[in-house]
Order: sequence, then C-alpha cells, then structure tokens
Amino acid sequence: MSGIRLPTSTDDLRLIARTVRLVVTIPAYAALTLFASAVGLSVFVLSQNVNLVRNVVLNGALPLDARLTVLVNLYPFVGTAFRPMTEVLLVAAGLLTGVNLAMLTYHLKRERVSVKSGSGSIFGMVLGTLGAGCAACGSALIAGVFSLFGAAGALTMLPLEGAEFTILALLMLVFSIYWLADGMRGGEIAGCPVDIGGNSGFSRAD
Repeated sequence: MSGIRLPTSTDDLRLIARTVRLVVTIPAYAALTLFASAVGLSVFVLSQNVNLVRNVVLNGALPLDARLTVLVNLYPFVGTAFRPMTEVLLVAAGLLTGVNLAMLTYHLKRERVSVKSGSGSIFGMVLGTLGAGCAACGSALIAGVFSLFGAAGALTMLPLEGAEFTILALLMLVFSIYWLADGMRGGEIAGCPVDIGGNSGFSRAD
C-alpha cells in the first residue's frame, strides 16, 4: 500500500517554496493564481453571508451602488464583517487555493501526468480545497450540529472561537501544495530544475 509523507523538514519547506516560486512566476500561471485566489476568497466570504447576499445584494430594494457597497464591504480588510484573525486566515486560504490550482494545472498540463500517477496530487488538491471551503463555514456548520444538543455556545469556549477549523484547512492546503511539489521533483519548471533529493511523497508497492 502507498504511504503519504508529510512536510516535516526544512528541505521539504524549501521544496515547497522553490516549486511555488517557479510556477507562479510564469505569467499565465501567475494570472491563474490571482484569479483562482479571488474566486476562492469570494466563495469563502459569500458562503458565510448567504442570506445577506440573497436578500440585500441580489434582491434588495437599495440602489445598485448601495448594494455593490454592501457586497464589497463583506470582504476582509474592506469592511468589518470579520475579526482581524479571521480576515488573515480567509485571505491565506484564498491565496493557497489559488496556488494549489495553478500548480495542479501546471502539473497536469506541462508534465503530462497520467490520472494514475497524478492521483496523489489530485487527491491533495481536492482535500485542500474542500478543507478551505469548510473553513469558510466550518464554525457555522459545527454550531448547527452542536445546537441539536443544546450546546451551540460551545464554540465560543474554544481558544480561537472556531478559527481552529480554518487553521486545519490551511494545513491541508499546505499539505496539498507539498504533495504537488513533491510530484514535480526531478523535473523542470520554466527551464529550472526542481530539487531531486529526498524520498517520494507517495511510496508505491512493487
């Protein structure tokens, strides 16, 4: 059976940093990273304000410019919808999602990865993206489950008041990026070699 290796050393972190830098400095993939990050951040933000978006922004009686102002103010560092820590975490989740998508696209398109050989990276991307999506509404979902048992206020007892779920999602996104970078090990990106040293992130049985 295959085993999954996690980034645990400085060499792993250097591999992540170098591979990400090589991919996102290619203009087309830089644009894809920014676009996917913006889309990801929008999904995370709007998923936490579904009623407001539906009732005010889309179907409200306010003038169009006022509705657009409400929409823009839902975003981190623009309005006051989130606490500072949550704003930072949401922006980080959006950026990591963009990096994930750009690296996955490069890995599949430029390296001509087969479905079988790329399954680990695809799994990592799906896991990370789903994790980030859950981070956006994780606290609300958990609170809903807790409310069935009369414990909806239990989230406020957590040290970070539910931000733990976002941090967990960020870790999954980082793992996904590492698995993608490890899958590119030994190849070249824009003419630059990717570090060959180290073990494969996915060990395969003979």
